[in-house]
Amino acid sequence: MNEQSGQSLTLTKTRIHAGIYEGVLADSSGGEGKPQVMVLHQSLPLDGLVLTEHPDRARCWYLSVPIPAEVLGDGVQTFLVKEETTGDTLDVFSIVTGAPLEDDIRAEVELLRAELDMLKSAFRRHCVETA
Repeated sequence: MNEQSGQSLTLTKTRIHAGIYEGVLADSSGGEGKPQVMVLHQSLPLDGLVLTEHPDRARCWYLSVPIPAEVLGDGVQTFLVKEETTGDTLDVFSIVTGAPLEDDIRAEVELLRAELDMLKSAFRRHCVETA
């Protein structure tokens, strides 16, 4: 996520793989110790967050957190990565699953097709009337 004004932590998501969110966390504040970071789903913190020091960069860590299967279900599940002491949001990611979503997308595509057909007819009628 982009660095916000006054925010010293920057998180760059690298991937979600095998049910684990991964990123690189950099701290430009020059402070001491690991930053305090949490990942929330529906306002509840996820367990298992790990910060591992980057071997080549000072004040930089690899962040990983497993995404529990029990929080996944039909629809969109949104997760917030936050700095604990300030509450600043460092990243937001969503996981989309389920058959109801497929139905929603199909209905939306059908609606878009109908609107496109209506616009094509109106445009053709306009072209004939102005020619």
